[in-house]
Amino acid sequence: MGVKAFGISRDSPWSHRAWAQTLGAEIPLLSDWNGEAIRAFDVAFEVLGMHDVAIRSAFLIRDGETVVEAWLSGGELPDIDAIIATARELSS
Repeated sequence: MGVKAFGISRDSPWSHRAWAQTLGAEIPLLSDWNGEAIRAFDVAFEVLGMHDVAIRSAFLIRDGETVVEAWLSGGELPDIDAIIATARELSS
């Protein structure tokens, strides 16, 4: 199984483009403008009256449909090293 990395957030595609250019990010950034993905992955919550805010999280998905690993880290960034290590294990 090959592993493809994607970033996704509620930000607009224009915001993603500017952020990627500023940081030199080379992975595709997907916009969940309507919040459908965060609701589908059950990582939406409400904070300060704002609905459908995403919990910081990371998922490894096999064949485009099966979640094989998930990290929910609240306000902290997910442990990127753990995600990469798990992705490598699943790819071998």
